[in-house]
Amino acid sequence: MEDSSVKLQISTLPSSPGVYQYYDKDDKLLYVGKAINLKKRVASYFNKEHDNARTRLLVKKIRTIRHIVVDTETDALLLENNLIKKYQPRYNVLLKDDKTYPWICIKNERFSRVFPTRKMIRDGSEYFGPYTSMRTVHILLDLIKGLYPLRTCNYDLSEEKIRTGKYKVCLEYHLGNCLGPCEGHQSEKSYNESIEAIRNILKGNFKESLVDFKKQMTQYASNMEFEEAQRVKEKIVILENYQAKSTIINPKINNVDVFSVVTDESFGYINYLQISYGSIIRSHTMEIKKKLDESDKELLQLAVIELRQRFQSICKEIYVPFSITVEEGVKVYIPKAGDKKHILDLSIRNAKYFRMERFKQAKIVDPDRHEKRIMAQMKKDLRLTEEPRHIECFDNSNIQGTNAVAACVVFKNGKPSKKDYRKFNIKTVVGPDDFASMEEVVYRRYKRLKEEEQPLPQLIIIDGGKGQLSSSLKSLDKLGLRGKIAIIGIAKRLEELFYPDDPIPLYLDKKSETLKIIQQLRNEAHRFGISFHRLKRSKEALNTELESIPGIGEKTVVELLSHFKSSKRIAAAEFDEIAKVVGSSRAKKIVTYFNSTKTE
Repeated sequence: MEDSSVKLQISTLPSSPGVYQYYDKDDKLLYVGKAINLKKRVASYFNKEHDNARTRLLVKKIRTIRHIVVDTETDALLLENNLIKKYQPRYNVLLKDDKTYPWICIKNERFSRVFPTRKMIRDGSEYFGPYTSMRTVHILLDLIKGLYPLRTCNYDLSEEKIRTGKYKVCLEYHLGNCLGPCEGHQSEKSYNESIEAIRNILKGNFKESLVDFKKQMTQYASNMEFEEAQRVKEKIVILENYQAKSTIINPKINNVDVFSVVTDESFGYINYLQISYGSIIRSHTMEIKKKLDESDKELLQLAVIELRQRFQSICKEIYVPFSITVEEGVKVYIPKAGDKKHILDLSIRNAKYFRMERFKQAKIVDPDRHEKRIMAQMKKDLRLTEEPRHIECFDNSNIQGTNAVAACVVFKNGKPSKKDYRKFNIKTVVGPDDFASMEEVVYRRYKRLKEEEQPLPQLIIIDGGKGQLSSSLKSLDKLGLRGKIAIIGIAKRLEELFYPDDPIPLYLDKKSETLKIIQQLRNEAHRFGISFHRLKRSKEALNTELESIPGIGEKTVVELLSHFKSSKRIAAAEFDEIAKVVGSSRAKKIVTYFNSTKTE
């Protein structure tokens, strides 16, 4: 189908809310999207040049456009979500419909059992959850069993069977874990009161259980039943401790969903917290791989619909960092201060922590993915036109103005490539002139790479501020490389990055991966430069001291320094000590030399 046919399809689209679907020449679904105005949104794909290569490729493949008109933007959101999950188009972010989350079931039966399950049976039973881990389920069930004795058997406890004595109490009754409803030792009314209290605890409401236990404790104490009162007190302590751990904000904040999003170049991380009576009763973070450079708003909006459906949330309030569209009847808040802002910040921290953990895991499990992500992030953070797969960093060393040297360290794919490190003796500069030294070293380095037709780096980092950066640029100009290699200067305050012809520095987040790589580069350049400087100073000291002794060569000097560590210690050493290292003949020459210098 020709471009004219695609234009014809666009021209016939309505200006209504709806969902559009792109198909390729083989009628395979490529992408599903939503729009407030179908015609405008679809036309925008073909009316502009896209920065994202994947989007450009998508547009080239589109041959057929189909659409579904809906009443509202909310309907479009829900329909888009369902179609993506059903068909999983190649150019859409992937939404996995995971149905294996655990639930806590209160069974629809006389003397209801309470147990964990991963299957929902629609028989009138109540299900609380789903929970994001079985560990949370077991913690809650252990709490409940410690407070309210419940039956664990699966007998049919009908009135008739209990009355006719069909069942006998089991070991659980004798252990005090069950009050024996199977033999009529516990009434249905009493059992149901416990179930109601459990219902409230699973909703995050501990108040009624605490009030009830405190009444029981007072009553037992007034009747002089102190052992029973103590047992109830222990239950109060258990419940209060659990409540203290789980309540993190104002208990008046109830039935609220909180969502936040953190993104990098390739992925989005959306954290979801569900709040009940000031407690977090659910926390879940989902990772979404970007396909078409989706914005934070697009990712969050998609994830909110998905997570609320997945966890069957009926909360009528949600807190988010910026305005989004959700289903009708739900209020959206963008907290700016107070308890609401506190819980949103907590959600953001959870998303960031999850992202950090994924980075650590990727390093171990999938180094290639980690490497690609780092390179893409550096390209974005440093405003580069290509990924900095090959980086070179320069550092000058001229302690107290002597023995001026420079170092060039090389990183490839975010890791040191030590075989490519280079050392430079400053040849054309007299005295401690960092600017001129940097100009000389950068010129020599890239003149040689050009002559030998070696690959040039994508990024040069100069350890210094605007002065050293300007000097380096002069060398690139002479070599005709200005604009062909990205170059930045880093100031003493590491997070300040200087760019050519830009007086305002770029500031990086102190915790960013990009800054960590730059810090590693500078530290390595500094270490390498200092070690070279020390070596040069040591050699110079050798030449002026030990090697000036008649009959003593470089090999002997190395042996002496390896043993004594300094020429000062050699001068102070006894004849026998030196002779053990280099023999009597040379030891005599050395001792004679140092004795003569002492008498001078």
